Amino acid sequence: MIQATLFSLIEQQGSALQPDSARAVTWLREQAALYAQKPTNAVFYRVFTAIPRFTGKAPVVVSEEKKKELDELHPGFQIADWTLDRLARVWWLLQYPTDDRAAYVRSISELFRSAEMNELVALYSALPVLAFPEDWRFQATEGIRNNIADVQTAIMVHNPYPAEQLDEAAWNQLVMKAFFTDKDVTQITGLHARHNPRLVAILRDYADERRAAGRTISEQLVALIGD
Repeated sequence: MIQATLFSLIEQQGSALQPDSARAVTWLREQAALYAQKPTNAVFYRVFTAIPRFTGKAPVVVSEEKKKELDELHPGFQIADWTLDRLARVWWLLQYPTDDRAAYVRSISELFRSAEMNELVALYSALPVLAFPEDWRFQATEGIRNNIADVQTAIMVHNPYPAEQLDEAAWNQLVMKAFFTDKDVTQITGLHARHNPRLVAILRDYADERRAAGRTISEQLVALIGD
């Protein structure tokens, strides 16, 4: 189960990176037990918001073994440049019961609507592992349109959800937005598997516009359009 792997990764974060890591693990266990006894949205939202105060924001170190384990559980799922609070929030999202689909989607959607930037980063990072993946397609397109750089990166880079779930138009929009915002396009999961003629045409028009304006054309763009 991916949530067990994520929690073991939380436990593995060393004291050199996060002095209060043991306290954070204890607190997360306590909150999970409390929520299991009283699974209300009030408790769920409170913990989601409070997590950074107990975990801190140290960078997460992921061993090659854990990278392989995560990829086996969900191909393409990576924890790259995450902080401990982001990891803990993604783990916490997996505690929500999935027996009532409508309630699940409604409650997680409410988090998206009310979230501040770091919370949005965690929510978009969690898309590959949330239940009912087809129900988050519109939300993913909202992330692509978002103008906050960290939120854009969370949905565009090292995230398998777009390649797995978005239709061609939304996928092409993601790739184009990545070029517009100077993201590392080579780190878009599924970039070559989802390559399509319509995207090539759009990218070629974009390259022509840049050439006409005397602007440089990136190597990634040239590689994708074949010029």
